[in-house]
Formats: sequence, C-alpha cells, structure tokens
Amino acid sequence: QALLLESGGGLVQAGGSMRLSCAASAPWLSRYVMGWFRQAPGKERELVAAIHWSGGGTKYADSVKGRFTITRGNTVDLQMNSLRPEDTAVYYCAAGVDVRALGGQGTYWGQGTQVTVSS
Repeated sequence: QALLLESGGGLVQAGGSMRLSCAASAPWLSRYVMGWFRQAPGKERELVAAIHWSGGGTKYADSVKGRFTITRGNTVDLQMNSLRPEDTAVYYCAAGVDVRALGGQGTYWGQGTQVTVSS
C-alpha cells in the first residue's frame, strides 16, 4: 500500500539546507509513529528520525542530531541543515503502530526521494 508520499528531495550544496515533507493519504495514520529512514547505495537502511503521533517525543540518529529536525503537523517534515556529502541517500517516510515496530513488519513506506549533497 502506498499511503505515504514524500517530496522535497533534490541536489544541494554541502553546508546547505533542505526540507523533506511526507503527506499521509489516510487520516488514521495520524495515530501512528512516523519517521524518516535513508539508504545509500550498498548500505543498510537506517533510521534518521522518528516522532510520536502526538509530536511530543522525537528520536534522532547520532549522525544527524543537532542538524536535522523532525516535526509533525498536517505533514511530517524533516528539516535538514548543515548537510554533508555523507547525507546523500534515498530518504523514505515510514509509519508504524509503535516505536519498536517502526521499520519492521507492518511498516508503511513512502516511495522514497533522492537527496544528493555535493562537495
């Protein structure tokens, strides 16, 4: 099922900023934990950031902490600042029933959007 739609990817210079947005097509997803994953060629998909359905709790990968911010309103957004070439990857929006399930069985995935950071 394609219930999540990402937008905002593209090419950005190192040190620059970019905002990704994820729109959910089903209203019941408002009660799901949501987050952003990324996958670079030849690497495992990894969790970048996650946010509770209420928007009151967030989690970040150590590599992006202080640079990326996840927010939740009508869309789930990932504000990416101070971008580095190693941030280059396909970024996927994801939704799960709870925090432990996010990224595993039962996860809903967006189609992915390419983010390329040039040096």
